[in-house]
Amino acid sequence: MARTKTWEPALSASRAKEYRRCPLQYRLHVVDGFTDPPTHATAMGTLIHSVLEDLFDLPAHERTVTYAQKLLSEHWQKTCEETPEVLSLFPVTDVQDDPLAQVRSLISSYFDIEKPQHISPVAREYHAEAVTPDGVRLRGFIDRIDRSPEGLLRVVDYKTGKAPAPRFVEDALYQMRFYALLLMLKDRFPARLQLVYLRSGRVLTLDPEREDIIRFGKDVETTWASIEKDAHQGVFTPRPNPLCQWCGVRFACPEFGGVVPELSEEKITRLLSTRISTSTRT
Repeated sequence: MARTKTWEPALSASRAKEYRRCPLQYRLHVVDGFTDPPTHATAMGTLIHSVLEDLFDLPAHERTVTYAQKLLSEHWQKTCEETPEVLSLFPVTDVQDDPLAQVRSLISSYFDIEKPQHISPVAREYHAEAVTPDGVRLRGFIDRIDRSPEGLLRVVDYKTGKAPAPRFVEDALYQMRFYALLLMLKDRFPARLQLVYLRSGRVLTLDPEREDIIRFGKDVETTWASIEKDAHQGVFTPRPNPLCQWCGVRFACPEFGGVVPELSEEKITRLLSTRISTSTRT
């Protein structure tokens, strides 16, 4: 789904995690506005999320794997027309090869995990925005929210990558706790959080406790306080880590021979407006 609106500054789960991993990477993305080049993985993820979002526009009995594959073909054609450079991300070595074979396989695997005919989402690609008690604006886009007959909410997020090893589960759940925090701040506390891993067919589930999410919220506010401190000092320190080899902004990182651009006061001022004054809270 295209998002053309100019959003007010806010902290998201992915950016909060990014800052904790490497403050400079966060700055280059959020403050300086550098974007990572598209990859096969990101393009594939966008296609699959679009298909699964549109799938629920159909009457329940029409939500079949056959129709999902039809939706994929339609989205692929539209993507190629609008951004033809995406073709280079799905190379083929033979004219009979299907560049979308891997994507089709993941779409099919979704139907082995969930039965969309029996699901009635109350929201898809839900834009959630809220403000913490300390005035930090948070934002997230939630793939799907379901409601049980009893009114209980379930938050679902689709993942096209590998399911995490046991020692990385808590890191994977950071995003879902962030979503729970957003909804709690809007008085819509979810009963269940689920990460659906299409590649492995696994579902990672967490039934959040309110006290745990309150503690998590304080941790998020602490993260923002660190970002504010760096912004006021004008220093976002690079932090080498195992994910550096996949970083899309290494060209501006001194750890890899890059030169950090001059910090813009205007952009820093905009970043700092992520924390809003008490008088403007809604």
